Amino acid sequence: MSTKKILITGGTGYVGGRLIPLLREREDIQLRLMARNPDYLRARVGSKIEITHGDVMDPDSLADALEGVDIALYLIHSMGSGSDFEDEDRRAARNFAIAAKKAKVKRIVYLGGLGAETENLSKHLRSRHEVGKVLKESQAQVIEFRASIIIGSGSLSFELIRALVQKLPVMICPRWVSTKAQPIAIEDVLSYLIQSIDHESGPSCVYEIGGPDQVSYGDLMREYARQRGLRRLMISVPFLSARLSSLWLGLVTPVYATIGRKLVESLRNPTVVDDPAALQAFSIQPMSLEAAIRRALSKEDQEFATTRWQDAVSSTMEPRRYGGEQFGNRLVDCRSIKVKLPAERAFLPIQRIGGKTGWYYGNPLWRLRGFMDLLVGGPGLRRGRRHPVELNVGDTLDCWRVEKIDPPRILRLRAEMRLPGRAWLEFVVTPQDDGCEITQTAIFDPVGLFGLCYWYSIWLLHQFIFAGMLRNLAQAAHHHDQPTD
Repeated sequence: MSTKKILITGGTGYVGGRLIPLLREREDIQLRLMARNPDYLRARVGSKIEITHGDVMDPDSLADALEGVDIALYLIHSMGSGSDFEDEDRRAARNFAIAAKKAKVKRIVYLGGLGAETENLSKHLRSRHEVGKVLKESQAQVIEFRASIIIGSGSLSFELIRALVQKLPVMICPRWVSTKAQPIAIEDVLSYLIQSIDHESGPSCVYEIGGPDQVSYGDLMREYARQRGLRRLMISVPFLSARLSSLWLGLVTPVYATIGRKLVESLRNPTVVDDPAALQAFSIQPMSLEAAIRRALSKEDQEFATTRWQDAVSSTMEPRRYGGEQFGNRLVDCRSIKVKLPAERAFLPIQRIGGKTGWYYGNPLWRLRGFMDLLVGGPGLRRGRRHPVELNVGDTLDCWRVEKIDPPRILRLRAEMRLPGRAWLEFVVTPQDDGCEITQTAIFDPVGLFGLCYWYSIWLLHQFIFAGMLRNLAQAAHHHDQPTD
């Protein structure tokens, strides 16, 4: 079996970042990544993958990146730039096509946007289509996939819809909310991209890809709300302009207003599959919208379970914001303290937390919170803990349950008190040269506006409780003392 040399551009993006781990496992592929900042990508993918410097806006930087490449995956767009994004997309694609022609690249795989080519086509979708045409100037076989909304935790369109549904119990719906779309799960998009590597040689072709369901954006929002257990009222306001819609999106969602406007302008165009050729050309049966959303939410939980939140917070290099950092749908309060002790010693008071030991700070407040939980039918603090020191996965611990424990490294507790959402409390001990670092993270996954109000209403109280808890944990590790109020 011959080895194919594959180049991935846009490896720091959403789709590229998901694709790299899947291709890295294939023995018949020699993978190369191109990035403007190789060091940044290196930190994300490790040292075993070849990474080269390359910038599609700098033609001279592309020759080395494309040398010896058989297939290039073009996963780049300029939607986050200013008003000249069409020109930037065009120049970037032309630079890449010229360099690919010189390097004799056999195939370019491009992920574009779905939408019929009409006079009313938005600038964003028109630019996505134009990029596919420009790439054909390379004389390589260009396989262009055109997709509608990509359903997956972290994708721009899905995060926009999720933020709207989560934060607004009453939604003002512009005309574009009734536009038809054909969403597709990120897993299915990745499957198409992977199968395109082994696709038969031949002329360039465009494949429209989507899931089996044609729905309006309103239908998509309602399905998300249903799976999250939210009740939402949607009021149609057809006269709301694209500019006002984008400013509104900038206020209530994580999307910048400029990107929001480009999205809104493209949302006026139906994005449904007219040509089913992809279903015949590839052995993929895309999952339903219901399954795609369910998988996205499940995938988010799996990623959370393996994520070091303290790394994510520190990587922002920004001061703590009011209410804590936000990652996806979750609100995170993360704080650390260093102790000049071995990890085993630092973990001992963490392992004793709760029950008769208490919570190391504000025990009367913890007891009050437990009593309030009892009043609304929760477990309160009456369950205590099975053993004063030993903990196993699944053990109850006051109003929490042990979700993960790996002494002397990590303890993660999942809240079982009555809450408008889901909550975790995690302690991680990281060895260092002169001791170790204890990181304490509180995570809350709110349900609806009430969940957000709950978090922010007690945020100031959290500052005292969580700071005091971490401080007293460190003192207990030093002195072997039982914590006090």
